[in-house]
Amino acid sequence: MALALWFLAAILDYKVALPGYHYQFPRDHFSHPEYRTEWWYYTGNVHASDGHRYGFELVFFRQGQEHKPSGNPSAWRVDDLYLAHLALTDIDGGHFRYFKRLNRAGPGIAGVSSDEGRIWNGNWQVRWDKATNVQSLTAMADGVNFSLRLTPGKPPVINGENGVSQKAAGAGRASYYVSFPRLAVDGKLNGADIAGTAWMDHEWFTQQLDASQRGWDWFSVQLENGADLMLFDLRRSDGTADPYSSGTFIAKDGRATHLRRADFELQPLEYWTSTKTGAKYPVKWRIAVPSMGVALECTAAVRAQELVDEEDAGLTYWEGAVTYSGSSAGLGYLEMTGYAGPVKLY
Repeated sequence: MALALWFLAAILDYKVALPGYHYQFPRDHFSHPEYRTEWWYYTGNVHASDGHRYGFELVFFRQGQEHKPSGNPSAWRVDDLYLAHLALTDIDGGHFRYFKRLNRAGPGIAGVSSDEGRIWNGNWQVRWDKATNVQSLTAMADGVNFSLRLTPGKPPVINGENGVSQKAAGAGRASYYVSFPRLAVDGKLNGADIAGTAWMDHEWFTQQLDASQRGWDWFSVQLENGADLMLFDLRRSDGTADPYSSGTFIAKDGRATHLRRADFELQPLEYWTSTKTGAKYPVKWRIAVPSMGVALECTAAVRAQELVDEEDAGLTYWEGAVTYSGSSAGLGYLEMTGYAGPVKLY
């Protein structure tokens, strides 16, 4: 699950996500230009050989601007816009840094290529081994330089029911949503050897939320007992949880179970207020999935992990490394949108 993109505009003759989609891999790990919005979302917890802990986020967004060919032969025409976010949390140092970039495809500046097994925006990129699903990430920014190899420990999971992750009432208010819930990480961060685990989400859709939904809270959970869990809680403008909130429990052997909102409990316990935006984020939570024997507390590894968009509060969100304790210890990520302002919707 990830931040909805940055423009409020009319739907331009794109397809919508409907039940019954026939997934094909590796084809569906790459671009779907017939749908307006798409993202590839990587988050992970890693540590250096001396035990120093870090969290990372690298995300690539594609948003369609012209679905039908315009007839413009220029390499600079804008069929799609490509946004990318990069963030690094120095957990033990208590620091958080983030960067963003926005490009058109241009003459190779940004894009997605199934033939090359590549997703990129400038010198931030993913290289995909389509035979093994090993994904290699590289990114460089001011004070951040990493090269990571992500090896799946479980097969990809299709979230939702009947092939779609429904987010609101009505046909097409949904996404196609695939996760790699447990990726083993090895590589280098700023010259140091690191290892750990990561989570990857890939979603594509044209419209999913509706105007009554202000934002969401999304949790990825990787437990020491081998189980993984994804939950998202859609928040309505009146503060209530939307019944279309849902999740997926992935057993140690990779078997996935869909969770409806009635199957899990979420309770905020502690809050952090941003000095930049004034937004008040819950940074400690109680989570329970009684049918799966899950009872956890989720705690932000660093409280200040807010990515601020200086131009639009609706595009500001909190995304950061968290730890879990309770029925099993674990690590993961938490994303919270709509606290600085209603999240941008299509």
